[in-house]
Amino acid sequence: MESEYSADAFVAASSLRTSTYIYTSMATFWTYGYACSLHEEWTFLLQSRWTKIKGLYIIARYAPFLLFTGHLYMNFIPDEDLNKCQMLDNVCSCFSLISIICSESFFVFRTYALWNKNRFVLAAMLAAFLAVGAASAGLFFAFLDTAPFETSPIPGITGCYQPSGSIGFFLPFILLSVLQLGLISLTLIRALRTWRVSNNYLSAVLLKHNIFYYACGFLCSMMNVLASVLLHDAYRAMFQDFQFIILAILATDMHLHLWHKDRHQHSSNAVTLIPMS
Repeated sequence: MESEYSADAFVAASSLRTSTYIYTSMATFWTYGYACSLHEEWTFLLQSRWTKIKGLYIIARYAPFLLFTGHLYMNFIPDEDLNKCQMLDNVCSCFSLISIICSESFFVFRTYALWNKNRFVLAAMLAAFLAVGAASAGLFFAFLDTAPFETSPIPGITGCYQPSGSIGFFLPFILLSVLQLGLISLTLIRALRTWRVSNNYLSAVLLKHNIFYYACGFLCSMMNVLASVLLHDAYRAMFQDFQFIILAILATDMHLHLWHKDRHQHSSNAVTLIPMS
């Protein structure tokens, strides 16, 4: 007996199920990590000073919760209204952009601190950051509107997806990877200049954090470029949000770790290096 549904319908259904499993796993991982660091989290929130760094931390820390809520609602709640899917996806995309902007801002400030608050370096980084951010947001939302949403005709498969997207979806990730390469280059140049003369423990931790974060961000961006070109249906957005969530977790956990190290050491050099709170 010939199947009632096409092969493309089964592929799309499989992508929706995989997407649901991945989002559920990421939400579980994020919740577990938050629960494990709850004491350190609230110690930081209650005892640190209110600064722009703390504001970035709070937004980057809790934006993934809103992102998970939106995507899990889209994946689990049966809904035939494709306009509602489009609206929810646009809202989730806004949360994604807010999350990545805050995560990257952490390390722009850190790189600025590593360069002894050199204003020329700060101006160059901010110009590149704003240019990449504005171009990426414009490209992303422009291409998002050109790819309509669909639902699976197979019973029991909930959620909506974009069956095919513009090839231009990879452009924001290329721009982001270029920005991350520039920032990691600045970090490595600074590390080569100071590694022989600096014996500050927190400075060494800061360098390691920066290099690891930028390396992860660059690899994730390259993965998303390949996913945007090679994959379809629900897989593409899944990898995009994976990058934003991982970078938000890395940025906030690294800052929390560094703040507690600074608090325990009471080092005057560390305090002048970067505003931890």
